[in-house]
Amino acid sequence: MLNVGALENGFVMDHIKAGKAMTIYHDLHLDRLDCTVAIIKNARSEKMGRKDIIKVEYPVEKLNIDVVGFIDHNITINVIRNGKIVEKKKLSLPKKIVNVIKCKNPRCITSIEQGLDQVFVLTDPEKEVYRCMYCEEKYTGHRNK
Repeated sequence: MLNVGALENGFVMDHIKAGKAMTIYHDLHLDRLDCTVAIIKNARSEKMGRKDIIKVEYPVEKLNIDVVGFIDHNITINVIRNGKIVEKKKLSLPKKIVNVIKCKNPRCITSIEQGLDQVFVLTDPEKEVYRCMYCEEKYTGHRNK
């Protein structure tokens, strides 16, 4: 069995659907941080069969965890301080996401204006539908699927 050391301070993302860890790694821009990141892929899980886990030695408060909620709101985030879990964050679908997905409408202002943020708003939580804030283009290809 693989043994990955415990964190002193940071966070652990658990219950990640198998194969999604690298998507989260890139979308959270963990590659740009100067910290230790451990990615465990295809770990055995009684609940899920297989899952991915990400351990990061970095304050979770400095990251946009709405990105993780958008990718898969069933992921749990355990905050670690002094080697102990001090908080378990349950995620939900974020009401608004910024610069995570791009509008596909070629006439949208975000396609023309280079520096404009790509802003999507959750309009149907049950169907997980987001719409571009500028042109109302619908995005239904949720990242978890």
